[in-house]
Amino acid sequence: QVQLVGSGGGLVQPGGSLRLSCVVSGITFRIYGMGWYRQAPGKQRELVAAITRDGRTKYADSVNGRFTISRDNNKNTVYLQMNSLRSEDTAVYYCSVMSGDAVRANYWGQGTQVTVSS
Repeated sequence: QVQLVGSGGGLVQPGGSLRLSCVVSGITFRIYGMGWYRQAPGKQRELVAAITRDGRTKYADSVNGRFTISRDNNKNTVYLQMNSLRSEDTAVYYCSVMSGDAVRANYWGQGTQVTVSS
């Protein structure tokens, strides 16, 4: 049974930082790509960042240069470091187990709320 447990969300002021974590169990973590998606109220879920099984990364244009995705295969964990946060980053963030090339999402975590507000 695949389980993804995300954490690290919360309330932060504009310009602040947060780091999301997602611990995965039930799979051979190192052979899968991983991704972070987000969904704001009234909007479709969108891919924020992804990392392939061999460490290549890709980002949405809206977060490129502010967010960094990384993975620790020894801890079965994927991270999303979010800097220079803006109000438009407010959303529920979901981690996802993806295909090895980080193209297709296969499993989802439960979501963690990120709110950027003064």
